Amino acid sequence: MSALRFGSVNSSRNSSPTPPESIGPQPPLKSNLLLFRKPKKIQSLIQCHLMAVPRVSTLPLPACDGDGEIKAVAPNYTEIIIIRHGETEWNADHRIQGHLDVDLNDVGRQQAAAVAERLAREPKISAVYSSDLKRAFNTAEIIAKRCDVLEVVKDPDLRERHLGDLQGLVFHEASKINPEAHKAFISHRRDQEIPGGGESRDQLHERCTSSLQRIAKKHIGERVVVVSHGGTIRALHRRASSHGQSVGKVTNTSVNVFHLSAEDEWSIKSWGDVSHLEQTGFLESGFGGDRTSG
Repeated sequence: MSALRFGSVNSSRNSSPTPPESIGPQPPLKSNLLLFRKPKKIQSLIQCHLMAVPRVSTLPLPACDGDGEIKAVAPNYTEIIIIRHGETEWNADHRIQGHLDVDLNDVGRQQAAAVAERLAREPKISAVYSSDLKRAFNTAEIIAKRCDVLEVVKDPDLRERHLGDLQGLVFHEASKINPEAHKAFISHRRDQEIPGGGESRDQLHERCTSSLQRIAKKHIGERVVVVSHGGTIRALHRRASSHGQSVGKVTNTSVNVFHLSAEDEWSIKSWGDVSHLEQTGFLESGFGGDRTSG
């Protein structure tokens, strides 16, 4: 099932920041925005349909009301809401981040506030976990504050893939500046490491899936939020997918709902929901979240 797409933008960067606590519906910024709004009822039906179709197994499904909200978690499952961090200036510049620690930009902070507002209107969140990189952790802090969660638990195993000598390079220049690292990066071999300390896809898969399993076992019967990175979330999708298939772009602050059982059964209940970004005018902005990672 492909991700829900509500439009694309070439949004203005460096807009005046809006305090996360006060953000609400706003008029579009003065930029070339394409906003495709759907009536609330139609949008709700789409979301309910997503949750009604199992991606991997025939797990018991929670009730879905007219707003597309999940109302309960089966007692032997953990519902994990996995969110990609908000946009950074390096996302906007198409610069590869990997493990380099880059802050959210103004767009990213508004995106984080929008997804936090959305989650605050949904059923209770028991805990918030995050990669320890600032772009993810700061997104998670905004969510935790709005959802009355006292602290964010940092987990380095939720970091983006380490991309070795490619980190810090503008993506379209990488093949010229470091062809060896770029060749390793685009290799289809899952055990291929990247020169300069970069991880293979198998190494990324092992650490992030182990992290999610640990989190799930701590919170059986609860809803938790995990804030991570595009490449990492793609690896988690691969683990939950019935055929290990690849997935398209993971948009900044997109909402992806997983169910994990106590026996490590994985299921994806909804994927790529960015409907909360309609309120801010920031849709599908930022670089990374696909095979470019970062």
